[in-house]
Amino acid sequence: MRIAIVIFDRFTALDAVGPYEVLSRLPDARVSFVATEPGPKVADTGWLTMVADTALDDLPSPNILVVPGGVGQDEAMHDDKLLDWVRTAHRTSTWTASVCTGALILGAAGVLNGRRATSHWLALDVLPEYGAQQALERVVFDGKVVTGAGVTAGIDLALRLAARIAGDEVAQTIQLSMEYDPQPPFDAGSPTRAPESIVARLRSASRFLRSG
Repeated sequence: MRIAIVIFDRFTALDAVGPYEVLSRLPDARVSFVATEPGPKVADTGWLTMVADTALDDLPSPNILVVPGGVGQDEAMHDDKLLDWVRTAHRTSTWTASVCTGALILGAAGVLNGRRATSHWLALDVLPEYGAQQALERVVFDGKVVTGAGVTAGIDLALRLAARIAGDEVAQTIQLSMEYDPQPPFDAGSPTRAPESIVARLRSASRFLRSG
């Protein structure tokens, strides 16, 4: 089972690494980090570098493709080679997935037209521009397209996807092996529950965050 995780300069590391940690544990999984040009890609924090080991042209038909978001998402949305690859790979994929603002890259490629989808909460209102019906949900399945909300939702998305692919027992085994047992110190992970002052502060920076 070939799994392609797209990376590009100024991607959000956890958007890619969270799904990787889950999906790489599936039976017979073979994961590649793919990019228009192979080589090192710097995450949007400016400190972490990951290596794209495979060119897009060398993996045209993955079984699963995952597209992260990040500050570099704006540039990726105008990378015609990447968008063409996403369209082509989506035609034959078993699953096409995105995390955070990676959904906007899927949207730019035409993948979300007519589908329900989610993204980072600050980018949700952009989804209808690509023909998608926005949903303030952690993970959204619509046919073979799976979209996750912001950053950490990539782990939840991948576990739910693992269950669809290999069954609940395998997915639960992966979850336990990772000891994925979230116990956040604050109930501030959603705009519906976070303090209004914090929501307002982030909204004031939404032009930046839509690009990340």
